[in-house]
Amino acid sequence: MPELPEVETVRRGLNQLTLNQKITGGDVLLDRTIAYPFSVGEFIDGIKNNAIAIWHRRGKYLVAELTPVEKDTGTRGHGDTENSFPASLRLPLSASPPIAWLGVHLRMTGQLLWVDRDEPLHKHTRVRLFFGDRQELRFVDQRTFGQMWWVPPGVPVESVITGLAKLAADPFADEFTVEYLAGKLQKRRRPIKTALLDQSVVAGLGNIYADEALFKSRILPETLCTDLQLKQIENLRTAIIQVLETSIEAGGTTFSNFLNVKGVNGNYGGVAWVYNRAGELCRICDTPIMRIKLAGRSSHFCPQCQRG
Repeated sequence: MPELPEVETVRRGLNQLTLNQKITGGDVLLDRTIAYPFSVGEFIDGIKNNAIAIWHRRGKYLVAELTPVEKDTGTRGHGDTENSFPASLRLPLSASPPIAWLGVHLRMTGQLLWVDRDEPLHKHTRVRLFFGDRQELRFVDQRTFGQMWWVPPGVPVESVITGLAKLAADPFADEFTVEYLAGKLQKRRRPIKTALLDQSVVAGLGNIYADEALFKSRILPETLCTDLQLKQIENLRTAIIQVLETSIEAGGTTFSNFLNVKGVNGNYGGVAWVYNRAGELCRICDTPIMRIKLAGRSSHFCPQCQRG
């Protein structure tokens, strides 16, 4: 599943390629991909004749601000690379501004690809959004768990994309402090690896980067949250931010299907400390990397380096 670095990589690519261009129409090839509104025709009518002002990321969600246009502006994206999510989406629902939104969640296998209209359709193409100059944004999703939303003007975005309201602080947000993370963890009697996958604890973190952050902070994945010392939580917070920044710089991780908007693989997998390296030697101490199951998910760790 694409995690924060992969979604952030897609966001940056979308902001470079798709902004300020009129959406002239679209085609939905799998109706259930559209989570809202329930009418596919209403979804297409809602986004048509709008332009994307900017794409934001919150956890693993992508949300675009839509602005109505009468004609193509002739301009292109401005190369935005900031990590932040707009303050408007962190305010109470009633404070959301009266603009329309386009939301996307890639789930397990979703891809957003910016292609020429004449590019042959991939068999797993679910939604096509048409732009000028015969360009289009395609949502390709093999497992069909991905979703898209159109939120009408004046409707609070979190009242439609309800998962946004349940998310914890983003690791790049100012509120993601040591005290914040300690408050989320210290009363939970569950393994730290399991807790880190809970989006109400840390937004955007998944299996890959939870393993990597635990390695960097020298914490075993089975360690109970209630047993963590404040210094360990401080190290963990630092490690989470570091591994996410490193992966974003590498364009994310591709172990199976992840591609950026231009169809290019991510490169972080080649330098991962522990994830997907079971049986290989630790890059620090040469101890074989181990793999166990926690709550049905694989966890990779070095039994020597992560003894604390």
